[in-house]
Amino acid sequence: MDTKNVTGVWPTLVYANGQAALKFLTEGLGFTLTASYAGAAPESIAHAELAWPTGGGVMVSSADAKDTSDEFSAFADRTQSVYLVHDDPDRVFATATAAGATVVRAMREEDYGSRGFTIADPEGNLWSVGTYGGELSTGVEQ
Repeated sequence: MDTKNVTGVWPTLVYANGQAALKFLTEGLGFTLTASYAGAAPESIAHAELAWPTGGGVMVSSADAKDTSDEFSAFADRTQSVYLVHDDPDRVFATATAAGATVVRAMREEDYGSRGFTIADPEGNLWSVGTYGGELSTGVEQ
């Protein structure tokens, strides 16, 4: 398998209401839904993939789509956190707050050169968005 063009890290979030999560993540944050598979329970999601505009993505499922003994189901009851890189965090902030996100950390300039913010989605998961792309994206050979 040629892994050169493969997304190598997939944060996975489990929601109590997977359908509501997909709506917020696409309409509120700007992800693109690339795949979604129904779970056993009505309206549940066994597995969904969402692509981020600058690369990478997240996987989402519904807790009700999982066996309650499944170790991942417990994540629906815990706060999860993801950082997203975007060159226009002000636009993402406006869209996310219009979609009902709760502001956790207002837009600010960081001492390491990033501009960004943190919001909570309707289930309390934290989404930080900023311009800092990390050291890996600034010239490290792979």
